[in-house]
Amino acid sequence: MDEPFGALDALTREQMNLEMLRIWRESGKTIIFVTHSIQEAVFLASHCAVLTASPARMAEYFPIDLPFPRALPIKTTDEFGAYARRIYASLELGSN
Repeated sequence: MDEPFGALDALTREQMNLEMLRIWRESGKTIIFVTHSIQEAVFLASHCAVLTASPARMAEYFPIDLPFPRALPIKTTDEFGAYARRIYASLELGSN
């Protein structure tokens, strides 16, 4: 899925994130999800690949060890913030 929620307002986007997690949990299918939103990536992912700018290459790949099922309040936890900071740091390193 390549940025399927990119054009949505913030509230609808969060509702769609929750719906996608529900569908994923019920179907058991693998979903590859591309997003520019770091918070969305951390919220949805079980694993995260951080890509550099063009030419794209993988800067970092790591598991997201946050519990499922996930609810929106997880975004306020220190653990969630640590993953977001790790991605920001990867992007900073990848821009050199």
